[in-house]
Amino acid sequence: MKARLLESREIAPAVRHFVFDVPELETIAFTPGQFVSLHAPVHGQDITRAYSIASPPAGNRFELCLNLVDDGHLSPYLFQMRSGEMIEMQGPLGTFGFREPTRDSILVATGTGIAPFRAMLRYKLLADVTHQFTLIFGVRHEYGILYRDEFEELVRKHSNFRFWPSLTRPEPAWTGRTGRVQSHILEAIGDLRDFDIYLCGLRIMVDDARKMLKSIGLDRKHIVSEKYD
Repeated sequence: MKARLLESREIAPAVRHFVFDVPELETIAFTPGQFVSLHAPVHGQDITRAYSIASPPAGNRFELCLNLVDDGHLSPYLFQMRSGEMIEMQGPLGTFGFREPTRDSILVATGTGIAPFRAMLRYKLLADVTHQFTLIFGVRHEYGILYRDEFEELVRKHSNFRFWPSLTRPEPAWTGRTGRVQSHILEAIGDLRDFDIYLCGLRIMVDDARKMLKSIGLDRKHIVSEKYD
C-alpha cells in the first residue's frame, strides 16, 4: 500500500509536520495512538521505520510529526519528499492508546513523543467531559513546544484538560514550568485516586518515570508507555 505526501511544513527547527493520504482507500481505520510503518530504498538499503500517527481518524488521511536525524536513514529521505510523491506504508499498527474504560489520565511526553497524544486528545476530548486529562510536555526551548497553539485552544474549549509545557533550557522571560517532565508528575496526580498515566518519549524519560511511579506504589497496570529509541 502506498501513501502520498500532501503537505510538509516546519513547525520547529528540524521538526516537520507531514500530511499524507492513501489514494487506494476511502477510509483508514485506526485507534488514536497507533503508528504506521514507512518503507523506502535509501542508499541501496531497504529501510523501514515506525512513526506514531499525530491525528485522529479523518477519511483516508493521516498526519505525522518527525524530527530530522542527521545520521538517520529514513528521516532525511522524508524531509526531502515533495508534495505528490509516494512512499510504501504498512499499518496502522500497535496497541498504544487510551485504555477502556477511560479514567482520569495524565499524559507525559518529550519531543516528538507528543505525536500520539495529539491524536488521542483531539479525539477523546470531543466525547469525554467526565474525566480529567493533563498533558505534561517537555522540551528544551520555548520554540520547541510543538502544537502549542492547538493545545492552548483545547484548554480554552475543554475545562477538563490541562496543558503543562516544561522547559529544561528556558530563556529568562519564560514564566512557566521548568525542569524534566518527571518532576511535575506528582503535582499532576494530586488527589487523583483512579487514574492512568501514559508515557511517550525517549527511553531515559520513560524508564525514569516508570521507576518513580512504582516507587510511590502505583500499580504497573495503570502505566502505559511507548519508547522512541
